[in-house]
Amino acid sequence: MKILLLSDSHSYIDDRILEYATNADEIWHCGDFGNLEVIEKLEKIKPLRGVYGNIDGTEIRKIFPEVLRFKCEDVEVLMIHIGGYPNKYTPLAKKEIEEKAPKLFISGHSHILKAMYDQKNSLLHLNPGAMGKVGWHQMRTMMRFEINGDQIENLEVIELGRK
Repeated sequence: MKILLLSDSHSYIDDRILEYATNADEIWHCGDFGNLEVIEKLEKIKPLRGVYGNIDGTEIRKIFPEVLRFKCEDVEVLMIHIGGYPNKYTPLAKKEIEEKAPKLFISGHSHILKAMYDQKNSLLHLNPGAMGKVGWHQMRTMMRFEINGDQIENLEVIELGRK
């Protein structure tokens, strides 16, 4: 399963992002879509999973949950927009991880791209940074990777250019 991992579009999407989306099997968005247009454009291309972010209004919160747990092939996935990172998880993320640790924990919000292994909870944490043009980040980023059975493989960082 080829995954395109996005976050923090803040109402921005361009043809380059959409081109990457066509090469994925699924698109996962970690929140702060910003508007319905971003969702509609992505959904036209491939199946979309996501969570709402702190800037997302009622319309988006009706479509996406705050916490999303699902299984992709044999990998348990947990997604929360504001989740922190290993040793600095938010209270909600910490509670969810303690209840049942996933193999893959994904969050957004910080606009800081990170890929870290959490030894304590035996999980991979990913934050794809921000693909949009709003925020303090300088480089727009996203990630792609593959899930093969219970393995997460071929993780790539995609730099979309300066905002």
